[in-house]
Amino acid sequence: MRTIEWHEDKEAVKLIDQTLLPREYKLVECKRVDELIDAIKSLKVRGAPALGAAGAFGVVLACINANSKEAVESEVRELKIARPTAVNLSYGVDRVFNAALRGKTTAEMKLYALEEANRIAEEDIAVNKKIGEYGSELLKDGDVVLTHCNAGRLACVGWGTALGVIRTAIGKGKRIEVIACETRPLNQGSRLTTWELLHDNIPVTLITDSMSAAVMRAGRVNKVIVGADRVVKEGVLNKIGTYMHALVANAHNVPFYVAAPLSSFDMESSYKEIEIEERNPEELIYFGSEQIAPLDVNVYNPAFDFTPFELIEAVITENGVVHPVT
Repeated sequence: MRTIEWHEDKEAVKLIDQTLLPREYKLVECKRVDELIDAIKSLKVRGAPALGAAGAFGVVLACINANSKEAVESEVRELKIARPTAVNLSYGVDRVFNAALRGKTTAEMKLYALEEANRIAEEDIAVNKKIGEYGSELLKDGDVVLTHCNAGRLACVGWGTALGVIRTAIGKGKRIEVIACETRPLNQGSRLTTWELLHDNIPVTLITDSMSAAVMRAGRVNKVIVGADRVVKEGVLNKIGTYMHALVANAHNVPFYVAAPLSSFDMESSYKEIEIEERNPEELIYFGSEQIAPLDVNVYNPAFDFTPFELIEAVITENGVVHPVT
């Protein structure tokens, strides 16, 4: 099963509900754009490349359920802003909507949209495997790699970016171990990354986010590899905590790599221009269903942070490894 795909018989987007992992593996179906937007906002589907596919298939849903081009465009606008920081969502929406506009009726629009959306999904897997090929050359036999959040197949249609590099290296016979940061407040590292790696029999050790400095100082990490939600002209926007790990890696001479498809690049923009999504305060006040902070406490809960190229050894893309000039 792919993380997200089109179910033609039911005319629905089928995806893994990532909010239930690792306790439960469940597939959900979205038949309307508002259902898909809810899945995106609630993080049932997440990760920049997966959001690109979600946006792509969302346009197909809009074509099915709307009765005019204007109605399709209205739904598409709402879909495009469901999560503002990752550029892949708007990339997927725009690309498929432009394809759909070749149709004269909404039925024709659906056909063009679905063709393009499926193309995006197939490209995502092919691109990730190319990233894996290039990135695996940076890993040595016996390396221990620290990663943050989830940049595996759950963050993509399949295979993964940062974890795709590790999977490819292991497929070439290299012995690689992973240290996964839990990635508070929603624990994508502990819930998703460890689940993925254990499923694939890849050795993984879980740590809290605040332990990365200690394990790097102890010499237990050889490389750091993370994904990216958007690459801009000064650096990379990724899950909150990425900047902290980059600073620590730089202080301990540990190479820090970013694995990202070119669809995540937005080199015309500055990080100062990008809206950083702020999440619900309840994500910090509660841990699951348990209250762990006063209900009236002031909360700051950005979902992403910015890491400058000065702290990044290289960005691994489907076209090769790029060493930033700073």
